[in-house]
Amino acid sequence: MSAITTIKLAMVGVATLVLTGCLPGGGVDISAAVKPLPAEAQVLLAKKGMTQEAPIFVRIFKEESQLEIWKEKDDGRFYHFKTYPICNWSGGLGPKVKEGDKQSPEGFYTVNAGQMNPNSQFHLSFNLGYPNTYDRVNGHTGAALMVHGDCRSAGCYAMTDALIEEIYALAREAFNGGQRAFHVHAFPFRMTKENMKRHRKDRWYGFWKTMKPGYDDFEKSRILPKVYVCSKQYLVNAEFIGGGSPEPAETCPAFRRVPVTPYDNKPIIAQTPASPAAVATSRVASNNADVTQSTGAAPATQPPAQQQPTTSILASQPVVVEPQNQTQSGSAEAAHSEPAFSDNKLYDVDHSGKSDMILPKPAGQ
Repeated sequence: MSAITTIKLAMVGVATLVLTGCLPGGGVDISAAVKPLPAEAQVLLAKKGMTQEAPIFVRIFKEESQLEIWKEKDDGRFYHFKTYPICNWSGGLGPKVKEGDKQSPEGFYTVNAGQMNPNSQFHLSFNLGYPNTYDRVNGHTGAALMVHGDCRSAGCYAMTDALIEEIYALAREAFNGGQRAFHVHAFPFRMTKENMKRHRKDRWYGFWKTMKPGYDDFEKSRILPKVYVCSKQYLVNAEFIGGGSPEPAETCPAFRRVPVTPYDNKPIIAQTPASPAAVATSRVASNNADVTQSTGAAPATQPPAQQQPTTSILASQPVVVEPQNQTQSGSAEAAHSEPAFSDNKLYDVDHSGKSDMILPKPAGQ
């Protein structure tokens, strides 16, 4: 039984209880996982011309302690729906590298319906999918990294229970609407030129440079970038000369960057009208892309970092290859890599002993 089917059956069960009045005391205890989207969120969707069933995209910004939800419209672009405050996350700026480092991941991740956990010990949760291709090829370890409720974190991104209910409902409705998976881009901060300059002496600066094209291209186009892994690095919006797909541990084949169509708040005009079937196929292809996750800077022995291509760039051009800079910083910026973040008003990290593993799938699934 698929996760989507399970959710639908649960909703049918709740409806039955409402009709028959079978709950103790005559009340109705609706499970958090099947609660309808709050009325305020439904009104906001309507105001923004969005539907509950439309695909979603999630961005996380550590330093700002913010989680964004974006919704896709008929023109194939994503539009900002809402920004949620992250209640808690642990560690410092920089990716997760090994089990027990208490770091919240950074990188490009993908969440399918099987990663949704309605029975989380942290109220509700979804698994980010760490380690991803990038993490595995770089030897990074760890598991069960979540976005969840309960406002406590030991390597996850924790929301308040009320906010995770709304976020969970948005993801659930997107899956019910046909989205096969949604992408999560977890950044250390908003990757503006100013912020990159501010963190230029950080030990993870070289790693962050490989993520920046994914941020830049989405900012320009509002279209999800395609992310690959080769040379043990992220490679964004690349077109490989001669075709083929790159191997994560092998040197990147010859490629060029893909032009970006800048977002101008106008619908994308296709050369031929796109049929509903074509739109659905395009969405499935995008959702099935192996958006490689990043949560650790590359080892000093790995090949030099490459300026990643992004989903849309103004002109095709060669990729500039630059060495990664992972030198420890003795400057003030290095303070942002420490576990304590008194300046962004985070709660003290509560290292909970709860496990939050995804429930096993039913036999045959």
